Amino acid sequence: MTLFFILIYLSVQIFVGYLVSKRIKTEGDFFLAGRNLPAWMVSMSLFATWFGAETCIGSSAAVYNEGLSGSRADPFGYTLCLVFMGLLLAARLWRGGYTTLADFYRENYGQFIEKFSVWILFPSSLFWAAAQIRAFGQVVSASTNLPVDVAIIGAAAFVIIYTLMGGLLGDIVTDVLQGAIVAIGLISIFVLTLYNVPNLTEILQSISPERLSLIAPDESWLTRLDRWSVPILGSLVAQELVSRVLASKNASVAVRSSYIAAIIYLAMGSLPVFLGLIGPSILPGMEDSEQFLVTWANHILPPVFFTIFAGALISAILATIDSILLSLSALLTHNILIPAFNVQKEKTKLKMARMVVIGSGAVAFGIAMTADSIYDLVETASSFGTAGVLVITLAALVTKKASPWAAGLALTAGIITTPFAEHLWEVDAPFITSILAATIAFMLGQTFGPKLNQLFLARARS
Repeated sequence: MTLFFILIYLSVQIFVGYLVSKRIKTEGDFFLAGRNLPAWMVSMSLFATWFGAETCIGSSAAVYNEGLSGSRADPFGYTLCLVFMGLLLAARLWRGGYTTLADFYRENYGQFIEKFSVWILFPSSLFWAAAQIRAFGQVVSASTNLPVDVAIIGAAAFVIIYTLMGGLLGDIVTDVLQGAIVAIGLISIFVLTLYNVPNLTEILQSISPERLSLIAPDESWLTRLDRWSVPILGSLVAQELVSRVLASKNASVAVRSSYIAAIIYLAMGSLPVFLGLIGPSILPGMEDSEQFLVTWANHILPPVFFTIFAGALISAILATIDSILLSLSALLTHNILIPAFNVQKEKTKLKMARMVVIGSGAVAFGIAMTADSIYDLVETASSFGTAGVLVITLAALVTKKASPWAAGLALTAGIITTPFAEHLWEVDAPFITSILAATIAFMLGQTFGPKLNQLFLARARS
């Protein structure tokens, strides 16, 4: 019965995507929904996009295993990320009239940095998409008793088809409904847990101080700072987030929507954290903690309400996956393929964009099938090469004449330092180390860039 209702729900999503696809005529329609969205739609879309697998499934599993220290990234870190987007970037990016974040780099640093940044942002988003596809498969498997691998295959196929049809406009239209379903589903299970767990007060009183602490045992202050920095700063330069800001109808809407989305996100994201905190007491001994939330919902909710809740999880994950695939397509199509082939016709641009969606979805599916956990994928996505991207983004806000040499050295330092810091040097704060290295590299490039330009010009003339 649950599988039947899930199939009906997904069919409705496909139908909505089909209807919206008739309105998509240009690249701007496909990637940015016409750049005319009001605040309430952008806010719900930001919430629904950010509120994905790591919140619904990953964070509850992490809290189930580790206590509150496992949930620093989500919802707390990502809530702060939305706040900083409103404070630092939203207005500036919207006023630039960009399609992608790489356009911002082209304007400030030139075409080489534009292309370079795409090849850094692209893998990060692939890992993010893989996390959501894996979570989608986990939800379907737990809800229908299908094998996880089969569920993940079905999840990948569906989301690719859905994204191909509606673009960002289809995503935005369904985000409002999806956000409401998520809220209703999580609030329902939270309220029923309060009413149906008779010894809840005793459970809460018996939780050890270690589980209630945001600080993990034997954790250094550098490690603590790094764990907070990854979701707050690493995700600030995610194209999935930026695309919503760019789709707003004006700069004020872009800023205000970021703040509203942060409030909604924190409120809704706290519910899976609470359930994960009491999870070992109400549903002890789970071998796969990533299925805790769905299993508990199935245990406590009537069949009809459980179906609604499963739909809510699917909604949250679906909203995130199609946004990521669109972002991947925007970066590769708009900033690499269209300029390389000098494409002028809008129909050809749309065909290219949709082909990249298919290819990106296939690669993300492969990553999802070989990954160990959702939460690991999310953290990898947030920190993969983003230190240099973060540095050149923030530097462009305060530097009037930025050197391409500075940006190139910063991006290179970010890529090289991250794996060394994590696996070879084994420092307590690999992401912070990468940010410091990228900052130093940027400063060196900014100082010596003009001299390097003169040197290369002199050699070229000779």
